[in-house]
Parts: sequence; structure tokens; C-alpha cells
Amino acid sequence: MSTVLANPAEMIRQGAPHLIHSDEELAEYTEALFDLTAKAAPSPEEEEAIELLTLLIERYEMERYPVPDAGPIDVLRFLLDQNGLSQRDIAEDLGSESTVSLVLSGKRLLNRDHIMRLSQRFHVSPAVFFGTT
Repeated sequence: MSTVLANPAEMIRQGAPHLIHSDEELAEYTEALFDLTAKAAPSPEEEEAIELLTLLIERYEMERYPVPDAGPIDVLRFLLDQNGLSQRDIAEDLGSESTVSLVLSGKRLLNRDHIMRLSQRFHVSPAVFFGTT
């Protein structure tokens, strides 16, 4: 066994990253991750820390705040609601108000251009629009 891992429990006692157990720890880890990712040229060790913190944060969030499967229409409705927007507000992104109505009623699918524009507008991954239907 490597000497680095000779006593993992002692590493944890000394403050090495560990599993996140509370929202307070989540906030601390998230702040540390933001600090590391803000660096212009992180060292190899910092890159490793970024990966580790990301894994720990993702694990906690997936267990504590699972995201239900949602179809593209549900996602779009949610984004409109959360941003206080109406169908009219995204008409330009989808081409027209009638297109927005057709999409939200399930009579028309979002196309690649729609998804690109919506993901840019709402600052979300295009993947959120490929959920279950």
C-alpha cells in the first residue's frame, strides 16, 4: 500500500476532503470548488482537487436533491415559470408565438436550432431538452 494511503482515517481527521453530509458542508465544498476553478492556470494537484470536489458535490446533490425525469415541454414550462416569462417572451427564440404554442401543447417538437437558442437564453445544457417525452 502506498504511504499516502497508509492511514486514510487520519487524513480525514486532518481535513482531507470526505463525503458531504450536510448543506453546510456542501456550501463549503462548493466555495472551495469555485475558488479553484477561478484560477487561470490551476496546477495538476489543483486539477485533481477540482475533480474530487466535483465528484463529492455531485454525489451529495444527486442523493439529497434528485432531479426527476422531465420531458422537454416540462423543462421549458419550468424555465419560463422560474424566469417569469410568457410564451410571447420566447417567440423570437422559436420563430413565432404559434410555434411556441405548438411546442408547449406537444403538437410540435423542439428542433436543433430551438434547443440551441433556448439553452443559450436560459444558460442550461442543451441536454435538458432531450429528457423523457
